[in-house]
Amino acid sequence: MPTINVDKYALFEELGQQFTADEFQKLCFDFGIELDKDTEDDPARPKDQAPELAIEIPANRYDMLCFEGIALHLNIFRGKHATPNCRLLDIPESKMQSITVTKETAEVRPYVAGAILRNLKFTEATYQSFIGLQDKLHQNLARQRTLVSIGTHDLDTIQGPFTYEALPPKDINFVPLNQTKKMDGEELMTFYETDKHLGRYLHIIRDKPVYPVIFDANRVVCSLPPIINGDHSKITLNTTNVFIEITATDQTKLDIVCNIMVAMFSKYCAEEFTVEPVKIISEHNGTTRVTPSLATRVMDVDVDYINQCCGLEQSPESICKFLEKMAFTAEPSKDSKSIKVSVPPTRADVLHACDVMEDVAIGYGFNNLPRSSPNKSATIGKPLIINKLADIVRNECAMAGWIEVMPLILCSHEENFEWLNRVDDGNTAIKLANPKSVEYQVVRTSLLPGLLKTLRENKSVRLPLQITEVADVAFKDETQERKARNERRWAAAFYGKTSGFEVVHGLLDRVLSMLRIAFITHEEGIEGKSMDFDIKKNPSKADGYFIEEINEPTFFGGRAAAIYLRLGGEVQRIGEFGVLHPTVLEKYDLKYPVSTLEVNLEVFL
Repeated sequence: MPTINVDKYALFEELGQQFTADEFQKLCFDFGIELDKDTEDDPARPKDQAPELAIEIPANRYDMLCFEGIALHLNIFRGKHATPNCRLLDIPESKMQSITVTKETAEVRPYVAGAILRNLKFTEATYQSFIGLQDKLHQNLARQRTLVSIGTHDLDTIQGPFTYEALPPKDINFVPLNQTKKMDGEELMTFYETDKHLGRYLHIIRDKPVYPVIFDANRVVCSLPPIINGDHSKITLNTTNVFIEITATDQTKLDIVCNIMVAMFSKYCAEEFTVEPVKIISEHNGTTRVTPSLATRVMDVDVDYINQCCGLEQSPESICKFLEKMAFTAEPSKDSKSIKVSVPPTRADVLHACDVMEDVAIGYGFNNLPRSSPNKSATIGKPLIINKLADIVRNECAMAGWIEVMPLILCSHEENFEWLNRVDDGNTAIKLANPKSVEYQVVRTSLLPGLLKTLRENKSVRLPLQITEVADVAFKDETQERKARNERRWAAAFYGKTSGFEVVHGLLDRVLSMLRIAFITHEEGIEGKSMDFDIKKNPSKADGYFIEEINEPTFFGGRAAAIYLRLGGEVQRIGEFGVLHPTVLEKYDLKYPVSTLEVNLEVFL
């Protein structure tokens, strides 16, 4: 969660009360924020520096990333301040300042918004808070300026109307903020590549054929978003009229940032909480509009839903009062079954009735909510049937003396296909689009690569090695909504100086015998297809499992068999086992014979 450092004395003055440490800690807890640190008694604090409070803000409360937001909402919560009505000045569109957008900006940063704060009065503290809010928004909601970047300018030093363009780097020339030398776009990139603060943002546009730039009416460069503003229009303590321009790659984030910036600092305007709008002219894509919107959203929330979730029995009128403590405007509906909640433009995090319910609980007081036993609605969890089936197989293998291993589900393409003498048809394996290593290129379609790599890495262990795994493989599947499916399989590998074919065959017989018993007795709730059959190797019998010799390149000729299962008269191949071919052993760097088996467990359900 973001942490905001604020002047302790200034905050207490704004709140109109001197709090003890415990009192302020309780206030923060009640509101849903956390006091992380108080430097009042910190010996490391310089004597000439005022004590600070480090306050952790929830990740969803972007409207509290500055001193002004924290003070305002705590005062509203305590009933000391009414919810402000932030509004746009009534100015005809023909007299508004405007930003004209060119179509080339779509190549690099297509969206822009603007706003003007008139007759501001900055102090050193409010100025630093203004800059600090921009930085916090850049680091959090704006994702290091990749989604949104904010530029603020002294309106009295520039002249509208403005244009938002995208030009080749060589065609952009201006003096960057706090510099004296004029630079073009390429020179600016070279100059700031070692800068600790701005260097980390250069990659956002550096390789683009054009850079975004905002000009005023006299072709003075206001900013090169998202990197830096021009020095010509920089803000000082004497600035009274602030022009805010915001560019973005995400329209939703753009509107959120614009609303928060103007809502927090319009309180310092001569006419509090008023904002002068800016017209965005974007004729090439038909998105001409006026920003910011500052529009409230109205939600209908059921009273019963709020009461049931919070364990309360409050009237609609009482719930409205709790919401007023959280800066909402609310009123009961005519039938008193629901509440009309007006969501402020700064609360983009309120998306659903559950968000309103949470704020009602905060307004009521989490510590005041009634405590009740959860037994009324408690349920008993149980594992999925496929997981119980897998556990039975694991237990039987363990009791037979086999060691369970857990290799990675990702492997290389060669390990999954070529090294097993198998061919990739292009429609089976799920391939990673940008693998970081050749070891992790595909999602395995067989458990054998993981078992064989485990044997390879444990050749120093005394032979024979008997390892097993019960886990998922994955396949492409166009019939599924996600275009892929998992399949639970069981595999085992015997590595020794003899092939161990009969050992693997015996393990197969043992596990399938125990599965038959588990299904007949419904052990641990297991239910599936009828498993009341005798284990036979003769396919002429009605039900059971049987094996037939196969000749596949993965296995040694004459030493492999397919495993078939007949249930209800239907026969399907569920797996195979055999002695691996010498070329497979060579590729996995194994010098002794290996016998493996692999079975699809999902056919039993």
